[in-house]
This record gives sequence, structure tokens and C-alpha cells, in this order.
Amino acid sequence: MQNDTTAKAAPKKSKVFLIVLIALVIAGGWFGITKYLHGQHHEETDNAQIEANISPVIPRVAGYVKEVRVKDNQIIKKGDTLLILDDRDLAVKVQQAEAALATAQSNLGAAKANTNASRANIATTRAGISTADAQIEAAKINLRRASQDYDRYSNLIKDHSITQQQFDQAEAAKQTAERQLQILVQQKNQVAQQTSAVSSQSNATSSQIGVADAIIKQKQVDVAEAKLNLSYAVITAQESGMVSKVNVQEGQFLQPGQSVFSIVLNNDIWVVANFKETQFEKMRIGQRVVLRADAFPGHEFEAKLTSFSPATGSRFALLPPDNASGNFVKVVQRLPVKIEFANPSDSLVKQLRPGMNVDVDVNL
Repeated sequence: MQNDTTAKAAPKKSKVFLIVLIALVIAGGWFGITKYLHGQHHEETDNAQIEANISPVIPRVAGYVKEVRVKDNQIIKKGDTLLILDDRDLAVKVQQAEAALATAQSNLGAAKANTNASRANIATTRAGISTADAQIEAAKINLRRASQDYDRYSNLIKDHSITQQQFDQAEAAKQTAERQLQILVQQKNQVAQQTSAVSSQSNATSSQIGVADAIIKQKQVDVAEAKLNLSYAVITAQESGMVSKVNVQEGQFLQPGQSVFSIVLNNDIWVVANFKETQFEKMRIGQRVVLRADAFPGHEFEAKLTSFSPATGSRFALLPPDNASGNFVKVVQRLPVKIEFANPSDSLVKQLRPGMNVDVDVNL
């Protein structure tokens, strides 16, 4: 009786095992065919992250931090004050620049006054030349009359028609007229030399006006620069967004160009997926993309492929590999691809943060 029972149970177990095996083969075949067909029309990768525009907060002038107006993860708007630096040194530089500008303006006024005085001296010396010319003409007339009297008296003295005293007087008058003419000519030459010197001085003072005017413009630029640097003591937000961790404290000294913290802008977010170069063949701009974020595993985000990187990621590395070094090992490269959300106003899209991981499925 026991042998008959065992013989009946064995065929039943064999049938159950066979059924389970057939079901597993059918399920495995169906899964494999589905994956194969899906792979023919899709490219997938999990090497992808959320990206966004991040603006660093960088001071333009050196100074000690006087006040910190923001906190970690604070939402800010464009124009909000982030940091205030101690501006007393900058204010002193503004005053120094303004004082230098006032000095330059005073020098310009002095140069103009000297130029006007030089021009007045030129007019005076030119008037002196005119006076000297008139005196020379009068002296020439006097000399001509004295010469004529001397010639006439010379003839009269020969026949004793005049006295020797009269002749001596005529001769003395002639010599006096000649000497006076010489003196007047010398005086005119001196006045002409003075006019030339005064004219040169006037030209020099006129050039000083140009120099003083150029210095004023330079000092005006210095004042504008000092005021601009003073305005940089108040650091404001260039765009709206969310503040990262604030790594600065009151009293800390900041250098120009030093990155203090960052602001994640509110413009938009996108995904950068790094596909293998072997997946690149059928991918095209505009193809539909399905995104699955690790933060929301049950939700699928619709997106589209918008652009390809001009080079592989290794080309932008700090130390890009050099395949000509003799130690070449072929490694499959990855090409960054930019993917944008089709519905950026989705409430879940707004909850995504830069750096989050996503799975990317591109419909070829």
C-alpha cells in the first residue's frame, strides 16, 4: 500500500515542478524580450544630477566684516543686503581724493591768473615798443635838423660869418641827437627782448593750464573710483535665490576676490547626464526624456534633450589624461548631455535641489 501511494505522489510533484519551470522560463523570456525591445528604442543612465545656476558672493574691496545680514538657507531677493564691511578707511580715501581735486582746481585758477598777467605784460611791452618807435622817429627828425645846422655852420665858419662858439654849439647839438637816437634804439631792442621773454612765459603758463586741467580730470577719476570703492562696502545680492552655508563672521577680514558663500539662483534647474560614448549614436536634440529622481521614486518627470557638451567630461578635468604618454589604457568616455524639464512649474520640480541624483531614460 505504501509503495502505491509513493508512486502516485511522485508524478504530482513532477507536474508542479514542470509548471513552475515553464512559468519561470516564460516570465524570463518575456522580461528579456521586453528589455531587449526597450533597449532598442531607449538609452538609460543613472550617472546624472540636478544642476542650477549658482552665483558666488565675492567682495570687490578688502575690509573687515561689520555686519552679516543673511543666514544659512535664507531666501533672498535681488538687491537685498548680504554683508556690510567697515568703510571708514574707504571714506578717508574719498576725502583724500576730494582734497587732491580741490588742490588741482586751485592750481588751475593760479595758472589762469598767471596767464592773464603774462598777456597783460605782453600788451604793456608792445605799447612800450610803439612808444619807443615814436621817440626814435622824433630823434631822427631832431638828428636830421641838427645835421643840417651843423653842415650850414660848417660852411659859415670857413668865412668867419659865425663865431666858433656857435659852430661848437651846432656840433654839440648834432652829437647829442646822434647819441639820443642810439639810446632810443637800444631801449627799443631791450623792450623787444622783454616782449619776447614775456611771450615765452605766457606760452609756458598757457601750457600749464592744459596740464592743470588734465590733472583735474585725473583727480575727478580718483574721486569717482574712491566713491565706487566706498559703495562696494555694502555687498548686495545680484539675483534672487537661496543662500548657501554662510562661512563668514563679523570681524573677519576679507580679501578682494575671496569667495564668501554662494547663492543658488531661482531661474531654473536642469539635468546633466553623462552618457557613455557607445550610447551616443542615436541620441538627438529634442528627444523625449523620462526622469526619475531618487528623492521622489514614484514620480516620473517629463523632459527633453536640449544640447550636448562640446567635449567629454575628462577634457574639462583639472588634469586631463594624455593618451600620448605611452601608458594608454582605453576607457569608455562619457559625454555630458543637458536635459531640461518639460514642465518646470511642477511643484515637485521646484522641490528638487542641485546635486540630487536622477535616472535618465531617453526615448530614441
